[in-house]
Amino acid sequence: MEQDEYFSVHSPISVNLAPLNNDAALPEEEAFLDEIPPLFRVASECIELEDAAERELQTFGKDDSQSLLKYLSVQNEKINMLLSYVLLQQNPEETRYNTETFGAGHLTVLFDSANQWQHGQLIKVKIFLESPAAAIYCYGQVSQVEQTEKGQIRYKVNYVRIQESDRDILIRSALHLQQKILKRRAQARNNPDSQK
Repeated sequence: MEQDEYFSVHSPISVNLAPLNNDAALPEEEAFLDEIPPLFRVASECIELEDAAERELQTFGKDDSQSLLKYLSVQNEKINMLLSYVLLQQNPEETRYNTETFGAGHLTVLFDSANQWQHGQLIKVKIFLESPAAAIYCYGQVSQVEQTEKGQIRYKVNYVRIQESDRDILIRSALHLQQKILKRRAQARNNPDSQK
């Protein structure tokens, strides 16, 4: 199991996958950074600011201004909701999909029929996360094409050009979702009547 596999989770998240022509080349790092849409840059900077603010807030003691902390948390939620709405405008329906799995190194999507993506083909990828509220712009490459038992086609897309800060966001998001899944399983085990 590769290291990236540890940070993968079975979860449907919204992605935008736009295949490139077979003769397209992966952009160099500098060209890639220049082509990142401004809204994705803003989303990334918001995450960095939020992380810095959280570190600062952790220095507050329990007796320190709880109402201030609650107010700031609510403001952060409102900003995240607004940012998520604006970012969804960058997710056109004709290339919008939900993942089967996603993680720090790849994502998988299922289709009911083959969509003509080829092994090795480059894909322009936009990932839209809810927690943390973020959007990631990167390039992927189809690394695996297989038919499932149900007759669907599964495409595995490895990220081949991504900012390291965005990979960190994917790890945090995958861990957050795994934590939620484990909490739900524990609650279901402890309260079997709730499943009826």
